[in-house]
Amino acid sequence: MNLPNYPKLHNATWPGIVGKGPDSPEPFIELDAMLDLTAAAEVDGQKFDGVDLFLCSPHVSIDSTDADLEDLAGRLQQRNLVAGSLVAPVWAPTGGGSAMGSPEEREQFVHQVGKACVIGRKLRELGVRPNGVVRIDSAVDPRAWAANPQANTALIADTFRRACDAAEAQGERLAAEGEICWGGMHSWKEMLKLLEKVDRPQALGFQADLAHTLLYLLGYNAPGDAVLPPDFDWNDSQAFHAAYRCLTDALRPWTVDFHVAQNDATVKGQGTHDKTGKHCLPDDPNGKLDIVKAAAFWLRDGQGNLTQKIRHICWDGCMFTNQTMLQPGTWNSILATMLEVRRVHGWHE
Repeated sequence: MNLPNYPKLHNATWPGIVGKGPDSPEPFIELDAMLDLTAAAEVDGQKFDGVDLFLCSPHVSIDSTDADLEDLAGRLQQRNLVAGSLVAPVWAPTGGGSAMGSPEEREQFVHQVGKACVIGRKLRELGVRPNGVVRIDSAVDPRAWAANPQANTALIADTFRRACDAAEAQGERLAAEGEICWGGMHSWKEMLKLLEKVDRPQALGFQADLAHTLLYLLGYNAPGDAVLPPDFDWNDSQAFHAAYRCLTDALRPWTVDFHVAQNDATVKGQGTHDKTGKHCLPDDPNGKLDIVKAAAFWLRDGQGNLTQKIRHICWDGCMFTNQTMLQPGTWNSILATMLEVRRVHGWHE
């Protein structure tokens, strides 16, 4: 069978870090372990093509030397994996700062993005990163943003434009991930306003995540922007698809990066990631998404034609337990789901 070979299939490595570590009930999962689990997954002879990376210790330091990056490239090549999109550590605990904060905080935000883009360029030059973006968010919570929405969105937009300059200097492109825990990005309408205010579509796009955008529909942290009612009947697929099309038609033109995920329409998190999407296993009985059908809204245009804009898709298992992630069967199940997304919405190249 001549199966599609695009988009390429990636696994996210940051679930081994986010919500884990010394201040968490669970320890970090080392990068090599995440790479090994990804490389070992196999379904009908097909495997993951690569990984998306978080540029933060203990995985990949934002201050990695050339030797460090050469070592990383070798570790990827040994496993027949490539790197894709990179997460810039823009939050204060990781060396960044609020995109609407003080001049010093905003400078740190841009500085971290710039360093991430340098790493992205160097991994391209090492031949292990054929495509991908650098992911950012506003690094501030919705409550702080709500103190002065118009002024704060203007500040975030200005910071993002400066980050765009840093990205373009390295031949990189940024993607803002729509997630309800980030101020000025916490609803689909505010996310769209911010993208339009930045107005740098060649340098800044949108990163869509199936789990997070589902919560956009429900209006968590922005009830006035909800598209579905709180008592929505999830068995009403026609109403769901109509609501989802409203959201995706608005954000799809900006979308440059895509996460496949499942969500049970609840929120979970801690610290800066409070009230964010609860990712589930693809076959979770409480999952609200038909993943393959939902992916169509992002990978196809309003007329149902493949856009072929997204050259790799990534599974985001953020907040999975270590027990779940260390089971090889977890990744085979996820890979099977992604292969089905590609079978239905992929293309040959």
